[in-house]
Amino acid sequence: MSYEAMASVGHQTAAQLLHNRSVVVIGDSIQRSAYKDLVLLLQRDGYLSDSQLRRKGELTFESDSLVEGGCLDQMHNGTNYREVREFRSTHHRVRFYFVTRVFSRYMSSVLEDLRADAPDVVLVNSCIWDISRYKAAWEEDYAEDLHLFLGQLKEAVPRETLVVWNLTMPLGRRVLGGFLTPEVASRAGTLRYDVVEANFIGGALADAYGADVLDMHFHFRLSLQQRTKDGVHWNALAHRRMTCLILGHAAEAWGVQLPPALPRTRTAFAIAGSMRCGLAPPRPATLRGPPSPPAPRKAPATTPAPKFQPYPSEQNQPPGARSPYIMKKQRTRWRQRAPYSYSQRPFLDAPYRQGPRKAPQYNQWSQHIEAAYNQRLREDAPYSQPLQHIFFPFP
Repeated sequence: MSYEAMASVGHQTAAQLLHNRSVVVIGDSIQRSAYKDLVLLLQRDGYLSDSQLRRKGELTFESDSLVEGGCLDQMHNGTNYREVREFRSTHHRVRFYFVTRVFSRYMSSVLEDLRADAPDVVLVNSCIWDISRYKAAWEEDYAEDLHLFLGQLKEAVPRETLVVWNLTMPLGRRVLGGFLTPEVASRAGTLRYDVVEANFIGGALADAYGADVLDMHFHFRLSLQQRTKDGVHWNALAHRRMTCLILGHAAEAWGVQLPPALPRTRTAFAIAGSMRCGLAPPRPATLRGPPSPPAPRKAPATTPAPKFQPYPSEQNQPPGARSPYIMKKQRTRWRQRAPYSYSQRPFLDAPYRQGPRKAPQYNQWSQHIEAAYNQRLREDAPYSQPLQHIFFPFP
């Protein structure tokens, strides 16, 4: 789905698409921000603030509730941190589980919740904590945990449930985050390469178990300016784009035709600039009133433009002016004009000597230009004689 098509997913479209549906989001802090953006979009058209993106474990966010963990328990950056959030409305339900490993005892309890109350959509990602906080040689353990998780998830949810495995977004050269303890800080420089390998493993296994794979790494590879300074998290515009990608994928899976996208205007660039500066986005165009009439165009000039003179002469110079070309012509006795106009003879941009007074001194540039011009004459030029001698004023 193109970026222009994603711009059409707004509050009304998201609310109608997820009407009477249940969504479960499982993952780390980036998936928590995706959950918050989806909850916000289901209620109104707006963007997350920087404080909302950075905050974790709060009691409530946009009418949702903290079910478990967070500020109800001890706040820390350890691997046993828990946070369960849930948003309920008349026709929507979204739940979020914070996990630090793709398969563990806690993940088994999450799968039991999915068996008891099967959702319509499951969005999963677990990568950065798995490859950075447990073992330096993470490949075998990560693949084995993925096998266990995907196998049990396939048994826990019905066949009609849409399971989407989100690949991890690109990391920066310098990585700063709560998951990076001093013990594993030395691996921060190579973590972005490990993410690429982990994405390959996760995408291949998810596809083998029948889950859909949404390549966020590919979609955001050219949007690195929307990544924050810590090299891991992303701003509100990136998370809105992620939400639109997820909703567009769900609409395609369910056979729902999204409304056509609006053409990109200055409003999108104004929103991007305001969000980059930390300001509130401008109001939509429907609240600004009727547009102002366009400014009247200036009448075209009646006087024709002067003809271009590629080689200046003494006649078209102002009184008392001595152009560098005229002075050079007087010293070296070069011809003042070429035998053809500049548009017909582009290779005659440099002046040349004429007459048998002195044999021309060829160099590699002279031979190259002469051969190219003679080839042009043989192909399509309607001139009478090929160019015999042409060289530059330098040896």
